[in-house]
Amino acid sequence: MSVLVAGSIATDHLMHFPGKFSEQLLAEQLHKVSLSFLVDELDIRRGGVGPNICYGMGQLGGSPVLIGAVGADFEEYRAWLEDHGVNCSHVYVSPAHHTARFICTTDEEMCQIGSFYAGAMGEARNIDLAPAWDASGADLAVISAYDPEAMVQHSGECRDKGFRFAADPSQQIARMDGKQLAGLIEGADMLFTNDYEKSLLESKTGYGEADILAQVGVRITTLGSKGVEIVGKDLEPVHVPVARERARVDPTGVGDGFRAGLLTAREWGLDWERAAEVGSLLATIVLESAGGQEYEVGPEDFAQRLAESYGDDCAAEVLPYLQPA
Repeated sequence: MSVLVAGSIATDHLMHFPGKFSEQLLAEQLHKVSLSFLVDELDIRRGGVGPNICYGMGQLGGSPVLIGAVGADFEEYRAWLEDHGVNCSHVYVSPAHHTARFICTTDEEMCQIGSFYAGAMGEARNIDLAPAWDASGADLAVISAYDPEAMVQHSGECRDKGFRFAADPSQQIARMDGKQLAGLIEGADMLFTNDYEKSLLESKTGYGEADILAQVGVRITTLGSKGVEIVGKDLEPVHVPVARERARVDPTGVGDGFRAGLLTAREWGLDWERAAEVGSLLATIVLESAGGQEYEVGPEDFAQRLAESYGDDCAAEVLPYLQPA
């Protein structure tokens, strides 16, 4: 089955600062901070939440359908994604704006300071999900971070038309108010956040943990180096540690990689623990790459790394799904 993935579509401009942001910030002067960081690296990469998730699903043999708004400058990026298993036939092309840009600097501690130019993303509210849902035979829509109004609109469309959906507000929690967030998550099969976003969402909506679990089916909370926690109404709590890493290169797109792995594994029919293990390993592979789409998944290597992190049974269960049809 196909999965619709609605989210930002952007070009990433990724820079490295050879120091620590924390050493440049003075607590008593934060109200008038004015800083410029001399960086020593610049990588221009394909990015955006939607394509990052879709690319990861494509690497695992999934059938992702990208939903989002772009400019006329998208054609080269479109060709790249289609070459890597992503259906881009339902991407909206703006007649007036450029594709969005993400500009981000990462320091020696993997802390990041970023800015995002929305551009064509602001026109995502012109998109209806139903044509893509019907044409692709989708059974899930993932509503990730993009234009906040469009996110709420698409959540409502899913409820109205009975489409299963996952709410993944991530960085847009900071932009959205409590009413918008409540409207976004209501009725979601899944809710993705990290631990900080979890607390911020609760603060903005006024919901406690029980209130949110009354609104969604399953809550998936990534915990950084502590792994991931999955809870639900009819689900025994699941905790999966992070997969073993071989290097730490760039955290950009790590959360997107986790979502891609978990969602694809759930489409395979695997249980939540196995799905989280697949997602956690894909996230680690992204961490080892410079950018959110600069890696390839080899079935045998992926299975071997699953065995190293989660045991031979995990690898044996997942490997058949990684093989070409």
